[in-house]
Amino acid sequence: MSPETMGMTMGSDWALSDAHLAEQLAGGAGELLLELRSDAGQLLGTPELRYLADQRAREYLTAQLQDRCPDDVVLSEETVDDPRRAAHDRVWIIDPLDGRTQYADGRPDWAVDVALWAEGGLRAGAVALPGLGLVLSTVSGTFPYRAGGKMRIAVSRSRPPALAAPVARMCAARLVPMGSAGYKAAAVIRGEVDAYLHAGGQFEWDSAAPVAVARSLGLHTSRIDGSRLRYNQPNPWLPDLLICRPELADQLLDAIAASTVRGPHEC
Repeated sequence: MSPETMGMTMGSDWALSDAHLAEQLAGGAGELLLELRSDAGQLLGTPELRYLADQRAREYLTAQLQDRCPDDVVLSEETVDDPRRAAHDRVWIIDPLDGRTQYADGRPDWAVDVALWAEGGLRAGAVALPGLGLVLSTVSGTFPYRAGGKMRIAVSRSRPPALAAPVARMCAARLVPMGSAGYKAAAVIRGEVDAYLHAGGQFEWDSAAPVAVARSLGLHTSRIDGSRLRYNQPNPWLPDLLICRPELADQLLDAIAASTVRGPHEC
């Protein structure tokens, strides 16, 4: 067993070591993807680049985890679900490239998400925002500053959920379109917006890492009915979530409950 693995599985500092590893892996995959895109040439904006980038990042993260945490299980998009996952006490939940279209189009609003579920909950996580040169993680960060003024709610740029419009009206909020799920969640963590409301269906890998980071900073994270977000479930489908500043949670949850609109799926 390597010293890094020993640090993750033994002693009181294991959670801190896992958080550092998540940060390193998300950042490393982000650097790989930036380099790949800079050399893409005529592949920019094509499905081929989206597929290639997702594959390369997934291979990098899988290989790193296999080398450094060989006994752990991985749950990831576009990989076969490991049957050991349900009974395992350490599961890495990763999205190698969150926002493939944004990435391939040369935009900054995409992310790499790496989280660890252990001992019944999210214990570490990191969200790399390579287009901004940032990695947000549970090992470091500060509570986001709020400038005041009208509430800002992040929504999908291409398919905002119909639920967002009535909630925004009831909360006198402004909707802010942006790219991938991880990027929208990170916008709350960074203080660019005050909330991220999603009601169109996701999988665990879409939100595990940003939820882990948001929770570590004291932000509110829940389903849109206020119930707890749960991970490493037999079915990784996670229909909805709310990430927001804690002082806004009751107002937003009340507005969601009062709204009768249930709109089309959001990506």
